Amino acid sequence: MARDGKTCGIACNSYYQYAEDIEWMGKLGVNAYRFGVEWSRLQSEANGPLNQAELARYVDQLDRLNAAGIVPMVVLHHFSNPSWINAIGGWTNPATIPVFVDYVTKLVAALRDHVRIWNTFNEPDTYASCGYLIGEFPPLRKGRLDSYRAVIFHMAKAHERVCGVIREAGSGLGNVEVGFSKNWTFFQPYQKTSPWDAAMAAFIHSQLNTLVLERFVGGARKAASTYLGVNYYGRIRFRNLKPLVPTFGFSLEELARLGVECDDMLERHPPGLESALLEMFEYCRLPIYITEHGSSSADEAFRERDLRENLAAVHRAIDRGVDVRGFYYWSLLDNFEWQFGYSKKFGLLSVDFDHEQRTRQMKPLAHIYRQVCLDNALEY
Repeated sequence: MARDGKTCGIACNSYYQYAEDIEWMGKLGVNAYRFGVEWSRLQSEANGPLNQAELARYVDQLDRLNAAGIVPMVVLHHFSNPSWINAIGGWTNPATIPVFVDYVTKLVAALRDHVRIWNTFNEPDTYASCGYLIGEFPPLRKGRLDSYRAVIFHMAKAHERVCGVIREAGSGLGNVEVGFSKNWTFFQPYQKTSPWDAAMAAFIHSQLNTLVLERFVGGARKAASTYLGVNYYGRIRFRNLKPLVPTFGFSLEELARLGVECDDMLERHPPGLESALLEMFEYCRLPIYITEHGSSSADEAFRERDLRENLAAVHRAIDRGVDVRGFYYWSLLDNFEWQFGYSKKFGLLSVDFDHEQRTRQMKPLAHIYRQVCLDNALEY
């Protein structure tokens, strides 16, 4: 159960309404779409065959995207595991690695003629920290740094192996691309003169940012990937060892009085996107896809300003030499946002979760985003 007291149920129901959602993408003018395939739907036991009915559904979704001129990027792991993987300790157990490789090998063989861009892991740092440091994802553990690091190490090894599988298989659609998505959050002290806040920010940065980059694309490891995915939302500053963000109990009004401008999740920090892109590109010299950026707020004017300022930061990074290949807005639809349930509204489209048909409607920001997509440009 999420913080809002809800369970996901059918959520936005894109699993069944994907044909309608692809039509909405066409109205928005997008030319690419990133989505996940669910391991637990496709494989019911370790090293077992893929469920052909579920596979056919994903093939149909991919074919509809390709026919619409929308390039799919397929995410292999976006936080969820089959129950039989959780039963053996999930990604803390190295035995998960070969089982995942078996699954991906079979999936890639089945889908190679329908997809050419693969995203192995979405935000391994978020998955591991929420599960083993702050206790908000299963298995709801807190303060288990050893388990956190084990998850990162095992996912990084799995990433390297499945990158080889994907590149060896190739794609009938052209040049195959594969990488993982790193969530980059800046961790900083609210007051630079506070040694404890500075120490906390530096330690968290070392574990959630530096460690993850090193394990996935550090040194010779970067040869496995053809690109780096970057998810960027903003920053977290610490005051008296407490993170100044709404998700840790502060109201937007309290934060505003401190000069901390937030959406419903994090402090917005558009200049940080330029800095993050420069830093990560300098580190690994891989092409970059911005695989997630967005804001959760009922204030559409705020969301428009946030989008414009962050796209301007991307443009500045490109001007300074960063090889940015694409930008994916999070998200197409209002959704069930993990531990926050339905309380966070990131969608370009609203979803009526009280209606059986999960009716979609374009928000004001969707019209702005549509124009950006059609013009492939932004005035700022």
